[in-house]
Amino acid sequence: MIIKVTDKIILASKSPRREQLLKQIDFNFIVIPSQIDEDLSLDLKPYLFVEHYANLKAQNISNRNKKSWVIGADTIVVFNNKIFGKPKDKNESSYMLKELSGNTHEVFTGISIHHQEKGIKHTFHEKTIVEFKTLNDECIYYYINTYNTFDKAGSYGIQDWLS
Repeated sequence: MIIKVTDKIILASKSPRREQLLKQIDFNFIVIPSQIDEDLSLDLKPYLFVEHYANLKAQNISNRNKKSWVIGADTIVVFNNKIFGKPKDKNESSYMLKELSGNTHEVFTGISIHHQEKGIKHTFHEKTIVEFKTLNDECIYYYINTYNTFDKAGSYGIQDWLS
């Protein structure tokens, strides 16, 4: 897949980490967050779950930007066959981090790239195994109060000092 420098690229995400990653590789893009809400009860295997939502997010923005490349993405944390999405509050964030503490879990990220005018729709995923060190309550509460855990699947960012 060759993208011309003149092609418009849209990141269909409000994730500051995804935006930062694209800036690091010198992509010229704009951000238009999709309006897709995730339903964690959707009964799909984790890799299909993230591919499904990455595709929906890209499609949502691509429908209104048919001449642009659109990148949609979705990430979840899976521990003991349970999906951890973004926490709703500090209590849920604390629960997730305590569950992950001292354990190994999986992180799935789905990516979907669309260009309607060119008839391109490509969706794929990656799986990462993450081993968490054991965290005490003081460390967990410091992390929750210092970092924005509410926009991170599993309540943490791998780029932070926690994992």
